Amino acid sequence: MTVPRSPDPICVRVNDAARMIGVGRTKLYELIAAGEIETVKLGKATRITTASLHDLIRRQREAG
Repeated sequence: MTVPRSPDPICVRVNDAARMIGVGRTKLYELIAAGEIETVKLGKATRITTASLHDLIRRQREAG
């Protein structure tokens, strides 16, 4: 019997988002302030949408 694969997350914690794109928290917050990365507030928690991380990397690849 195979175990079903869990779905990919649609948002992640700040530390996880920074690790996913290989930057520190400070740089990630700079990207958020610049409007490069989309955040979602869930109560007091800030989450980063994985779609915005993928979009950021795609834009950087196209620019470079």
